[in-house]
Amino acid sequence: MLEQDVVFLDLETTGASASHDRITEIGMVEVARGRQAREWSSLVNPETRIPPAIEALTGITNEMVREAPTFESLSRELLERLEGKLIVAHNARFDYGFLRNEFRRVGRRYQSRVLCTVRLSRRLYPEHHRHNLDTLIERHGLACSGRHRALGDARVLWDFVQKVYGERDRAEVDRAVAELLRAQAVPPNLAAEVVDDLPESPGVYVFYGESDLPLYVGKSVNLRSRVLSHFTGDARLGKDMRLSQQVRRLEWIETVGELGALIQEAQLVKKLTPVHNRRLLRSADLCAYRFRPGDDTRPVLVSVREMDLGELEHVFGVFRSKRDAVNTLRGIAEGHGLCPRRLGLESGNGPCFSHQLKKCRGVCAGKESEERHDLRLQAALTALRIRSWPFRGRIGVRETDPWTGRSEVHLLDRWCYLGTVRSDNELFDAAEVGNRPAFDLDTYKILTRWLERHRGKAELIDLA
Repeated sequence: MLEQDVVFLDLETTGASASHDRITEIGMVEVARGRQAREWSSLVNPETRIPPAIEALTGITNEMVREAPTFESLSRELLERLEGKLIVAHNARFDYGFLRNEFRRVGRRYQSRVLCTVRLSRRLYPEHHRHNLDTLIERHGLACSGRHRALGDARVLWDFVQKVYGERDRAEVDRAVAELLRAQAVPPNLAAEVVDDLPESPGVYVFYGESDLPLYVGKSVNLRSRVLSHFTGDARLGKDMRLSQQVRRLEWIETVGELGALIQEAQLVKKLTPVHNRRLLRSADLCAYRFRPGDDTRPVLVSVREMDLGELEHVFGVFRSKRDAVNTLRGIAEGHGLCPRRLGLESGNGPCFSHQLKKCRGVCAGKESEERHDLRLQAALTALRIRSWPFRGRIGVRETDPWTGRSEVHLLDRWCYLGTVRSDNELFDAAEVGNRPAFDLDTYKILTRWLERHRGKAELIDLA
């Protein structure tokens, strides 16, 4: 590494998303063949507000950047300083992603080789579990004149690399650097610059093959690491190997949080029907049992599309097909001594065949009252009951990025997803729309699990 021109780089930004947030400060230490050549730094007007949490972390305020140069005005000088040089940064994909996006916004193309000091520390010091910059400063006895300011942190990185070459064998360090700089494994038909643009944020991604055939839909709280995991290391087996050979195009949608990613994945899987995803639970094919003791003499099989979402306490199970539903009900009858004739599973009059085998308690032979039989049936069905909607009506679930303050509100009604809005105006407009919600089993499972995990912590908005 020290036999080439290197730029030790650090950026301060308005948030964590390279697609949505902007740079507020740039600091760099330029090193030529192992010797420090010069330093350079500048505040940058991000042309947007800096969130209070970021102001508190970095000390860079909106007032400080108001008269600072914009990235566009600095872009020509930056390219001259960066082009053809190895970029070294801590959590390098963060800084590199921001640079590429800022250059793209001003119509300039930028690519570079990048070395991450987090990964270098992990490679050379695997006995340690933490490799954030504060930990490296303490562990290696480094000085920092301005933590969370760009030039101060860039100086720390240069000091860290010098310390590493002093503590470890030079050949060992050079070998680790060479391995880390080795080209990332990217499918042969997928442009490398597309992979470089992947954000380290929550969202969903879609692989497309020839003729834009959807191959696979996935989700993650870190899009970049999840997508790359399909093509690197031991993961390149089976389905991942086939994806690597077939993928021609990649798309992604960033979300504010985990719930948005989960919902978007479920929606896209059904919309695109990708060939490598699991079997889809299409709402059009799903059915369930409705049973109201006193009103129904037996469980009634209904299509999910015909379910009364206001009476979910009387709905039991959701099945892929009528055959699955009937087999489940037979199993319940056998396990609880219920009468298959009373349940509509067997035709005829008089004692049922199960009673002759002493598997039915005899409602069909007058040995048990219909009321008692049906109460036992209701108890047996309890494990399959669809949960009642615990709110008065429609709600919104707000997810907020703690760094940027950006938020999304997911609109829900009776376990059904109605859409996502990103402003209060959209929220109030959407609350007045009276579309009938469509029940979806995957969404039901996502919402029940997520709300259970975030009970008492989720920000809920009553839209009833």
